[in-house]
Parts: sequence; C-alpha cells; structure tokens
Amino acid sequence: MKRYLITGASRGIGRAIAEKLAANDVQLLLHGRDTVALAEVCDSINDRCARVVRLIHDLAVPSGISDLIDQVGKNPVDLLVNNAGIAIVKPFCEITSIEWEQTVGVNITAPFLLMQHFAPHMPPGSSIVNILSIAANTGFANWSAYCMSKFALDGLSRCVREELRERKIRVINVYPAAADTNIWSQIEGKWPRHKMISPDEVASAVAYALSRPADVTLESISISSLAGNL
Repeated sequence: MKRYLITGASRGIGRAIAEKLAANDVQLLLHGRDTVALAEVCDSINDRCARVVRLIHDLAVPSGISDLIDQVGKNPVDLLVNNAGIAIVKPFCEITSIEWEQTVGVNITAPFLLMQHFAPHMPPGSSIVNILSIAANTGFANWSAYCMSKFALDGLSRCVREELRERKIRVINVYPAAADTNIWSQIEGKWPRHKMISPDEVASAVAYALSRPADVTLESISISSLAGNL
C-alpha cells in the first residue's frame, strides 16, 4: 500500500489532488484545519481508497507540525504534497509581526520540517510535490509576504531536489497562475475568478507528473491561463 500525505487538503488545489490520486491501493493522509470541510473530502473519497486519515493541525505553530508528524507515524510516505498555505494581501507597511510569522510558519517552515522529517525514510521512486505559485518568481504589489514565502520555498525546494537526486526521489515544483479557490473570498477586492484556472487543472498536472516512469521527472510545472496573470 502506498501512503500519500497532502497538506491543505480540505479545499481548493489540495482537495482536487486528493480526489485525483484516490485509489484502492493508496492510503491518503489528508491535512486541514477546517474539521467540517476535511470530513467532507474524506467522506467523498473514502470508498475509493484503502484508507483515509484526517490530520487536523495548525501548521502555523511548531507544535502543530510535530503533532501532524506524530499522527502520520513511523511508516514511510511515498508522496508528500506541500500544498497548505496562507496569503496576507495588504501594503507591506501594514503587515503585522503576527501575520508575517504565520506566513513564514505555514508557507516555509512547515514544508521545510515535513521534508526534513519524511525525506530520509522515503523509498526510491517517491516524490515530493511543492505547490508554489507564479508569485515564486514575480513580485506583485500588496503581496510582499506571500511572494517572499514562495520565493523562499522555491529556493529551498531546488536545493532539496539536488540533495535527493541520488536517492531517486523526485522534487516537483508546481507554479500555478491564479486558481479559482476559496482564498479569493477572503481577499478584499474584485477578482475575475471566471478567468482563473481551476484546481482540477492543477491536480491533473500533478497526477501526470507523478505517473511518469521513476527515472523521469518533470521538475518545474508552470500552469497559466490564456488570459494571462490576473
């Protein structure tokens, strides 16, 4: 049985990836903070998986990360998808220290600690998928904390990839343009969500990358809308 750990799986891209990867020989370890939403995801795919495990932890704090690791247990994982993330959108002079620390905690520290813990025990042929953003290589006004975190995770991921290459563990970075997820409901302003790519399109790209032969890797996947950056 394969074990897949996906963070931020209660909605959006994380949920779409979980639904896409559900299979009768797979144990899905799904993380989220929204108990109700995560339960809905688990219930929707439970009959298509060998097992579904709910991991309800706050990755913004070190104790939440360590508790998630403890719940996953000592058996190795075959896939780690670092998808959980938060976006603080406001002028950089207005960002509070708490908001900055939360962004660093969820978007950088959590992926780092999860890769650091699980990678040494992952068997050859395993994969780590980091859901980044076009904000990992482009700056946007009022998105300074978010862009900072994605730039940092991008650099970290590139280094980890080189360290794990000899062990035949793939590190796949995904750079979606704006995706139509719940995050836009929490951000002030009017956003053309009808022009955005869908979470399912991102999930399909991830599934395709994972389906490649073990000695082939799609290291960087950019997914854009023909409408351009929104």
